[in-house]
Amino acid sequence: MTRITFTAMPAEEAEAYRNGKLDAYGQQPESSIASGPLPCRACLGQIRDGERVLLLAYRPFPDLQPFAETGPIFIHAEACATYVAEEVLPPMLDSTDYIVRGYSASNRIIYGTGAVTPTDAIRNRAKELLIRGDVSYVHVRSARNNCYQCRIDRV
Repeated sequence: MTRITFTAMPAEEAEAYRNGKLDAYGQQPESSIASGPLPCRACLGQIRDGERVLLLAYRPFPDLQPFAETGPIFIHAEACATYVAEEVLPPMLDSTDYIVRGYSASNRIIYGTGAVTPTDAIRNRAKELLIRGDVSYVHVRSARNNCYQCRIDRV
């Protein structure tokens, strides 16, 4: 049976942004105070109302290529613990549904794998994709805006 883990942005990458690293568009991350809960891609938890937040353009792919989507994400402005759990949905996934989509070892979208998936079915959908030989990992993305949420890997 395939076991999965929800993978956050690497902690060292989040810390680099907090220390002034430019985002995927060569801009400084924008700092503000959260007004309402926002999903943190570093800890996969929620950024609470009144907490400091960074907004930046993020490309969760190692190289530029046509499928290397870039988009806005939020992270806590202060260090937060990286999410580490197998099989357990991260707290940030609190919408009713998300896009779940498979990617190849060369970081390319595998056509036909993307589907709007109810949140409670994400684990099963990811496992279905990850048993395929052509799927190396899965992304969870906003069903409304296509924003990157997190990655799902085999354990």
